[in-house]
Amino acid sequence: MGNHKHNFVEEYDDMVAFGFSREVDEKSLMYYLQKFSDDDLVKALVPRLSDEEINACFALVSDLMRKHLNDEEYHRLFLKDEHLHRHDDSK
Repeated sequence: MGNHKHNFVEEYDDMVAFGFSREVDEKSLMYYLQKFSDDDLVKALVPRLSDEEINACFALVSDLMRKHLNDEEYHRLFLKDEHLHRHDDSK
């Protein structure tokens, strides 16, 4: 089984809307992002994107992670290689 999870979109059954409240906005964004990353959708959508759209999407996601995740979180949560960046406290 893979390391990636998309459980939120499968389990969330509340309101999906933007502008209602910060909590609903956050959950709605999580829902949309998981729907957006569905294999069937990205296989259909990505080949239709222009080079500029691909670069803009990559830049947005990269910039958000760079701004809001520290190095350890990036490796553990995005790259899924936490064992490579675990600090050895026994030294």
